[in-house]
Amino acid sequence: MGGTDWDFDRSEDESQKVVGEIQLRMYGQFLEKYSLQLQEIKDALENNKRDFWDMSIDPASLQLASHEHTTILELINTDNKVLNKVLIVFSTLCAEVKFLVSEAKTKYFDMILFYGEGSEENIEDEVTQLSRFLPHLQELCCFVKRCEEVAAQMIHQLNALYSTSKESTQVMNARDVHFQDVFRHLGSLLVMLVTLDEALYNQTMIHDHWKIYKKTVKSMSHDPTTFGIDKEKLKFFEKLLVNLESRLLTGKIFQRAVEESFTAIKSDVGKNVLLAEELHLYLKISLNTLESKFTEQLDFESAELWVKLSSLYILNFNLFGTSDKRMNKQLLEFSKKIPSVTLYGNVLWYPEHFLVTHLPHMNKLIDKKAQQSAMLTRQNYLQQKSQSLQKNTQTFIFQICFWTIQLESTLQQESLSLKLEDLNQRCDLFLQGVQYASNISQLLKTITNLHVSLAKPIMKTAVIALCKLVELLKGIEHTYHRNYMSISESINHVVQYLTFRILTIVGATKKSLIQDKHYSEKHLDILSSLVLVEKVLNGPGTKERRLIARLALSAANQIRIFREDELSALNSLLYKLDMMCDIQEKLADACNCSFFYWHRIILPAYFSSIYEMKVDLHRLEFMFSALHDCLLAIDRSKHSLSTDVLKECFKNEIFIYFEKQVLKPVCQEVETNLRLHVHSHLQLDDRNPFRGAIFDCSPFLTLKPLRFFNNYINIKAYVEHYLNQTFYNLTTVALHDWKTYGEMRSLARFKYGIVTVEDHLPSQTLEQGLDVLEIMRNINIFVSKYLYNLNNQIFVEQSSNNKHLNTINIRHVANSIRTHGIGIMNTTVNFTYQFLRKEFLIFSQFMFDEHIKSRLMKDFRFFRENKVQLDQKYSYERADKFNKGIRKLGLAADGKSYLDQFRMLISHIGNAMGYVRMIRSGGLHCCSNAIRFIPDLEDIVAFKELCTQDNLSNVSTEAGAQLDHVIDNLVRNFTEGTEYFKLLVDVFAPSFRDSVNMHLRNFYIIVPPLTINFVEHSITCKEKLSKKNKVGAAFTDDGFAMGIAYILNLLDQCEMFDSLHWFQSVQEKCIQDKMRVKKQKSLTSKDDEKLQQAMTLTARRLDLHQQLIIPSQLARPCSKLVGFGPDWSPVSSAPDLVFAGVQPPPCYSDPGVHHLAVRSGLSRKG
Repeated sequence: MGGTDWDFDRSEDESQKVVGEIQLRMYGQFLEKYSLQLQEIKDALENNKRDFWDMSIDPASLQLASHEHTTILELINTDNKVLNKVLIVFSTLCAEVKFLVSEAKTKYFDMILFYGEGSEENIEDEVTQLSRFLPHLQELCCFVKRCEEVAAQMIHQLNALYSTSKESTQVMNARDVHFQDVFRHLGSLLVMLVTLDEALYNQTMIHDHWKIYKKTVKSMSHDPTTFGIDKEKLKFFEKLLVNLESRLLTGKIFQRAVEESFTAIKSDVGKNVLLAEELHLYLKISLNTLESKFTEQLDFESAELWVKLSSLYILNFNLFGTSDKRMNKQLLEFSKKIPSVTLYGNVLWYPEHFLVTHLPHMNKLIDKKAQQSAMLTRQNYLQQKSQSLQKNTQTFIFQICFWTIQLESTLQQESLSLKLEDLNQRCDLFLQGVQYASNISQLLKTITNLHVSLAKPIMKTAVIALCKLVELLKGIEHTYHRNYMSISESINHVVQYLTFRILTIVGATKKSLIQDKHYSEKHLDILSSLVLVEKVLNGPGTKERRLIARLALSAANQIRIFREDELSALNSLLYKLDMMCDIQEKLADACNCSFFYWHRIILPAYFSSIYEMKVDLHRLEFMFSALHDCLLAIDRSKHSLSTDVLKECFKNEIFIYFEKQVLKPVCQEVETNLRLHVHSHLQLDDRNPFRGAIFDCSPFLTLKPLRFFNNYINIKAYVEHYLNQTFYNLTTVALHDWKTYGEMRSLARFKYGIVTVEDHLPSQTLEQGLDVLEIMRNINIFVSKYLYNLNNQIFVEQSSNNKHLNTINIRHVANSIRTHGIGIMNTTVNFTYQFLRKEFLIFSQFMFDEHIKSRLMKDFRFFRENKVQLDQKYSYERADKFNKGIRKLGLAADGKSYLDQFRMLISHIGNAMGYVRMIRSGGLHCCSNAIRFIPDLEDIVAFKELCTQDNLSNVSTEAGAQLDHVIDNLVRNFTEGTEYFKLLVDVFAPSFRDSVNMHLRNFYIIVPPLTINFVEHSITCKEKLSKKNKVGAAFTDDGFAMGIAYILNLLDQCEMFDSLHWFQSVQEKCIQDKMRVKKQKSLTSKDDEKLQQAMTLTARRLDLHQQLIIPSQLARPCSKLVGFGPDWSPVSSAPDLVFAGVQPPPCYSDPGVHHLAVRSGLSRKG
């Protein structure tokens, strides 16, 4: 080996090379990761149109609709003045109708429906609510009157346009002009009035509160001066209430609009045959249109058209008094196919009831039997819909998934390279999504509202299917929102393309009209209308321009200048143009799920199914988005002082549902899985995944935070908080389980990625011990169940049903103090003081007993008279005689004498003092552990001064001051401490030594019998240790010595007890007995084994007797060691305690918690 040359340099070079390669590889990975992060930041900052938008976090929205700032007067500006006037009038009226319908939806419908909503504890009294709601009812009354005026004005203008009277001046030849859009807008206005009627009439809470409010006002009218109200004003107010009730709350808003609003012009209108024909023509065309696309699955437009036709048919009957049998039959057929329509929210419209109410001749066609049949039809319709709901849901899922894929793939193409076919495809895709949303919304509202109206229970499968439809509805909305950047560019191109196609048809028609040789005055109106169409469509696609274009085309088509195919193409293109320009508004109306507020009771079943299936959890985002729509409707409620209360109630209700059905089960399942995994080394039941489902919590924990109204729900964070709370609480209860919960924390992080917070509880002890707080609250039980060991400063449980005994030592106390704070020490001493007061009361009563007092006086006189003969030593025989003589006074049920019970009382008092001693030692132990990180207790740095010198922030300076306070507190507690024994002596000593309690002066005389009693009891307890039945066994009970020492110090009888020389007498007695036994043993024959064994046992018993005397003998020295020294002088200001009269001390007479006047250096932090 010595001849072998080792190439150390080469080996070192290779090692350096390997290390260098590793470092280069790590550096390369770092650069790649850093480059990737930079690219992500760059992509996020770039204005990329393909960036997906998120409705839950987007701070701004993109509005596609254009708004007109030019007035209608400026837009309609042709050379034909008469045509201008006609189009201006009807355009203005139609625009006003749109405004009124929009105002009703955004202001009044939800205000009515949400009246009285809210939790019962937050709802005010009926009069207050209605008083706050009354101004809005007055405003609604004015709004209804405005609607009636607009409807009357539309009929008046139509009457003037289609007038055939020779007396009136004809504005223009309108015989062949069909303003169908005017009737359509008039029908929308009537539908809105019908909705108001149904909402107000069915809002029972408004009617109930209205009755109470009227009674209150009526009672005030009898004596208005008492309430400080002017009588005339009150009369006017009562008239106002009557007017509001008659106009709004009688369910006759629509009836008044179609009957009384046209009273002034009804005579002229009823004779206008041409107007009647025009209205009949609109009804006929619309009915045919509705019949052609009538299916069992109506969209919102078709359902609205049906209600609109019924309303206009009733208007037609009231104006002209005619009815069409064919139309009657068609309406009745429709009512059988679709027996109800949702007007808004949870407001349902029943066609047969509506027709019977407003058309007298319908009573013949729809009698009571027919109405009952209609009710049965509704039930069958609901049953049919419920049975086919799952099938329809699956169909919608496939359709919408296919539509989404088509839309996403189509939008990938750049908009600059689009062809006409691409524009047509995009237009159809954009409209198809809105159509799907409209169909789903109508189906949802119909089924849910019918279930409520007919009071029919709903199956859980139907609930899940309905909620899937809600998710699909919001999924469509999210799809549009996510692609709005691309859609916005495409919509502009599509609108331009549709406008171009319309203008192409209009331009060709205008060219052929100009070339017509038979030119007439009618041609002039037509040409002016076509020019106006071209003018308005050459601008942006605002609502006003599209409305004018429609009316102008109606005016232009007088002599059928458009062929049938051209007219059909124009109608289709105008419909698409309206939909594309208002696509956001149409989509918002179709996807609005505010109606779900009235059916939120089905949410627990839905959340429960989500938890059970645990697939596609991202659907929760759509459901919470649907619930968010309810807040917009709640904001419109007016019956409460603030809508925040109602919104908070709604949020809390939803969160309780979600927490109960999802969050808490997930938390419990995660905890169970962690426990089973941690305890898998034990013999647990096998969990076969093929026999029973194994719950996987990962999908819930990986779900991104859910937008919950204005907050977020983070399921993972909720589970982390639950585990933190559970682990902390259970570790506090059982500190010995700290390792188990530590393993569960690590496993949670490894298995689920759950990061929990360390509890920082004391976890270094494996022994199980009671908490200081629990002992303090039950100190009377503790001192009787636990035995004190003076040398080791521990408490040992006296007996237990378990195979082990619990112990309490200084470490347990220190850990509890660390958990609860140092302030608990003072509280513990206060509780000990209260306990001692009760025990000393029993102590005094025993010493006051005549039997005890007389025996003590007798023994005292005997010792005083014979102390010379006794050599100043209290006779052992005398004490033994006292111990045995007490038994003659009677025994308790358990065989204990009065002296036994007195000895137990003193042991309890001594245990309490031992507990106080242990509390002080534990406090010092806790302080020493906390202060061990301070380098020098004599030279402590002031951190506040250092922060001030360095001009740090106020927060840092305040933190430094807090740190100084904590360090100062710890140092003071560690160096000074508190002499609790001295305090407990000072508070009781004056009363014990008072002349009133003279019966206590002979206590030291009873100590010798008590000692003998204690020794006999101890020998019995020790002997039971070796027996099978260990009931009553014990190996330590130093509480007796502590109690004797404490009471002797309280009575200042230590020297008097020493004068008895009792322990010397006991020692002499033991020596004499030993000598006698030894002498007997020597005289006894060795062959007598039984006698020899008896002598040996007697000797052992005498040794044990002598050993057990030592703790009692140490009572006097121990009193000096633990702080009871006789050199103390009691505090003169301590309160007086008179035990014989059972009189509590004046300054401690409060029955609550008595706080001892502790001169403590330990601040109360517990």
